[in-house]
Amino acid sequence: MRIIQRLIWTLVMMGWTALSWSQTAYPSKPIRLIMPFAAGGPSDVLARALAKGLSDELGQPVTVENRLGAGGSIGIDLVAKAPADGYTLGFAHTGSMEINPHLYAKHPFNALTDLTPISPVVSYTNVLVVNPTVPAKTLKEFISWARENPSAANYASGGNGATNHLSGELLKALADINLRHIPYKGNAPAMVDVMSGNVAAMFDIPTTALPQIKAGKVRPLAITSAKRSTYMPDVPTMREAGLPGFEEAGSDLWFGVVGPAHLPAPIVDRLYQAIVRATSKPDLQETIKAMAYEKWLMPPAEFKQWLSQDYPKWAKVVNLSGAKID
Repeated sequence: MRIIQRLIWTLVMMGWTALSWSQTAYPSKPIRLIMPFAAGGPSDVLARALAKGLSDELGQPVTVENRLGAGGSIGIDLVAKAPADGYTLGFAHTGSMEINPHLYAKHPFNALTDLTPISPVVSYTNVLVVNPTVPAKTLKEFISWARENPSAANYASGGNGATNHLSGELLKALADINLRHIPYKGNAPAMVDVMSGNVAAMFDIPTTALPQIKAGKVRPLAITSAKRSTYMPDVPTMREAGLPGFEEAGSDLWFGVVGPAHLPAPIVDRLYQAIVRATSKPDLQETIKAMAYEKWLMPPAEFKQWLSQDYPKWAKVVNLSGAKID
């Protein structure tokens, strides 16, 4: 009888603890948002705008802390190893969560088990651009030109394993063409050489490609995402341009919020609802628009499921490229 009474008492206390936890005032102190890239870039600007929005919604300061290195993995690894109390979050992206685990020989965390997905915030795409002297107005024409001019058919990227490198390797495989990869230390110098005509083409994100497109310094041919970009409505998707397969192989690029593994459900829900409200405010929407990102939200459980499905797609692309970092 005593055993039964103790069991009942234990269950009551567990229920009370869960109820108390759900009603606990979270957050009760400042939160840090780990930004795995340098200050001043488009993703950092977005992270800081989001942090301000979350501060307003949560009633506690959310401060951005830049922790650079290993293509974003060092910063997100800090999140993976932080206490699961909701006071250390990460501004993760496609590279740190889905590409780097397959790229680095010694990756410090398991993206699918060591972190709690909370929500993506924005999505974006890569756009294939060429120097205006390349006699190709469409993707099909570019593919034909590349086959006929193998010595001139090359493309730049921001470095081995970058998303624009992987987009180039996927194009090579799907179109069965031999494009020579020329890696740079960042997208900016890569774009400079494309504009000058030293390199024929590159994939770049709308944030940095649009000014050059509008100035006529490069010509857009197609984007890698499944849907057309709001900012380039006249540029077809790869499928529309006659080359299916990009969206199935891994082409959705994103930035979003993650926390350490085993983050309590009430905290996850509190953060998700705060993200929803913050991204609905005009000031954050204007920042998203200025950076040429697309607002993209997803409930935590759905985000986790989506990641588990998208993760192996990027593994195949990385393996296809042959890119490895020791």
